[in-house]
Amino acid sequence: MCGQCGCDAPAAVAAAPRQRLELHQGLLSRNDRQAAHNREHFQRHGLRTLNLLSAPGSGKTALLEQLARQWPRPPIGVIVGDLATDNDAQRLQAAGARAVQIRTGDLCHLDAALVDQAFAQLNCRGMDLLVIENVGNLVCPAAFDLGEQRRVAVLSVTEGEDKALKYPALFKSADAVVINKCDLAVATGFDRRSAMDNLQAIAPQAELFELSARTGEGLDALIRWLDAHPA
Repeated sequence: MCGQCGCDAPAAVAAAPRQRLELHQGLLSRNDRQAAHNREHFQRHGLRTLNLLSAPGSGKTALLEQLARQWPRPPIGVIVGDLATDNDAQRLQAAGARAVQIRTGDLCHLDAALVDQAFAQLNCRGMDLLVIENVGNLVCPAAFDLGEQRRVAVLSVTEGEDKALKYPALFKSADAVVINKCDLAVATGFDRRSAMDNLQAIAPQAELFELSARTGEGLDALIRWLDAHPA
C-alpha cells in the first residue's frame, strides 16, 4: 500500500528479491534507532507511553475520549495517525486531551521519526500518559517500534472472534488486548469463548480487558493496569 514497508509487494509464493529485503531491513534498523531515542526522550519526561493498534472502526478514538475524561491525572497526550483529516485530533481535544494529528498520506503506518516530529509539537507539562493512536491497520504497524513503553491491541466484537488468528504478528507483540464494543456482543452474536481461546493461543502474554468505549463500562480495569506501570 505505502511502498515503504514492503506492503505494496504482491503476495507471491516466490521469495522476495534480495534488494527489497535489504531495503526493508535498512528501513527497520533506522526506525529502531529513532525509536530508542524516542523511548529515552519519553522516559526523561516521565511519560507512560502506549502504542494503540487496531483495524479501522474498532473504536480506538472513542476509547481515548473516555480515557481522556477518566484518567486520574489529566490531561493525557495523544499523537494521532491517520491517512487524512484531523477529525480524530479534534474529537480528542474536545474530550480534554492534548492531541497532535499526523496525516500520513499514503503511508499505512506510523514510524518513529514521524512520532518524534509530532512529540516536539506537544506540550507535555503536567502529563504522565502519552498514547500513540496508530493508523488503522493490523499488518504494517506491527513491524515498527515507535519508542513506546507498551503496546495495546484493540479489537471489537463486531469484527468477529478470529482476528488474533488472522493477524498473529500484531497480537503476539501486544502487552494488552482490549475487546471493545462489548455492549453490542449479544446483538452481533459474538462468541466470547471462541475469541478468548484464540487470544490465549496467539497472545498468552497479553492482559485482556473487555469494555465498552461508548458507555465507559470496564474502563476502570484498564486504567488500573496503566496506572500500575510507571514510566
